[in-house]
Amino acid sequence: MEEKYFEPSEMVRGIQQLLISDKKKIAFLFGAGTSLAKKEQDSPFIPAIGKMTELVIAYLKEDEDNGEKYVRALDEIREELKQQGQLLNIETLLSNIEEKIRVIGRGTLNNLCKEEFSICRDKIYKKIQDIVSVHKNILGKEGTLIQFDLAKWICNADRKYGVEIFTTNYDYLFEIGLEANGVAYFDGFTGSYKPFFNADALEDVNYLSKQTKLWKIHGSLGLHKDSCSGRIIRMSSDKDDLLIYPSSLKYNNSKKQPYCAFMDRLNLFLKQDDAVLFVCGYSFGDEHINERILSALQTNTTAHVFVLNYDIEWGKNDEGKEVKKHTFTLNSNLGILASRNRKISVLATRAAIIGGQYGEWKIRPDIASDDPLSPASYFKEDIEYSKDFETGKRTEMPIKTCKGELLLPSFVSFVGLLKSMIPKSEWEAGGNE
Repeated sequence: MEEKYFEPSEMVRGIQQLLISDKKKIAFLFGAGTSLAKKEQDSPFIPAIGKMTELVIAYLKEDEDNGEKYVRALDEIREELKQQGQLLNIETLLSNIEEKIRVIGRGTLNNLCKEEFSICRDKIYKKIQDIVSVHKNILGKEGTLIQFDLAKWICNADRKYGVEIFTTNYDYLFEIGLEANGVAYFDGFTGSYKPFFNADALEDVNYLSKQTKLWKIHGSLGLHKDSCSGRIIRMSSDKDDLLIYPSSLKYNNSKKQPYCAFMDRLNLFLKQDDAVLFVCGYSFGDEHINERILSALQTNTTAHVFVLNYDIEWGKNDEGKEVKKHTFTLNSNLGILASRNRKISVLATRAAIIGGQYGEWKIRPDIASDDPLSPASYFKEDIEYSKDFETGKRTEMPIKTCKGELLLPSFVSFVGLLKSMIPKSEWEAGGNE
């Protein structure tokens, strides 16, 4: 079968035209990977699931009352998960605990009773909240956030329709970026003393049509259920924040307010004519989100979803050396999804699926390095060298392969593309970088 290639500069220019077009309704779906991204070395960020798991486990082991019990329980749960072909992480740990709370009755499992499992779960919730609460130490560092640069683009982009941001993240990084740039936005809440959730406003696509929208589809720090009115309100963050934690219960929890209203809004957005959704930092691992996206695309011939899939994983080879692995393939879960739906384009680092077809990236050999759209800003070409036949030594002159890595799946690089679309004079006016 003949290999297929996609030209990255054409794709990047096409994305720019979509973002500029006043006919298009633009939205973003941002997952955990965007809170992990760092604009600068010292930028505040939320650690990835691996590091977060380490922090949670260390927190449980240091518990004064039940630390030793948790150590034994964690060891047993890790072994149980291993037998099921799973690794111990936040989601598998919470799912395991939730299932045992449901079935344990008056007995014990892993040497813990139902109440002790409930206490353990609540401690994990608390630690997750602590980890994502980076806003507490962010004063004066707003300009170091990559979310600040995204908001800067929103502030300067002259668009007929307001941008909509959907995010699974609990933290305040997008809010901080928007507010530091003076961007007015609506997040579904109305009022001042006790801002309350206004579900009716999410059903009207023309409500505040030019204003930026921010929808926290897995909840947010500071969301609570008011004990008097029964309303969902926004106030200072504490241990009772309403969040959808990563566990087997997240699908059922997503059917509750305000989450279901945010999910309905995602579906409603994609049912609009000329709707374009850019996905970044989200791996399509949540079926309740995927279902809303796919059901909307089935009924709309003009909507399209671009998935910026940062699929690089690092590991060690048999010799103990760090090696890079690209996980996106035609047979991966996301690859299968996109190959069956021509309205979903997946742009991964080494390959893509566009129009249901799979291919690798290959840049035009005649594109100039000083092209107005700098190739180095979105593509890293592979470097190969020939070898002397007799000596086996590498020659000094590199061979131009035109193959390489697309950089846009990185949230920092994608926002860099947005930044390049704003005139420098406008970007620097009132800047806070």
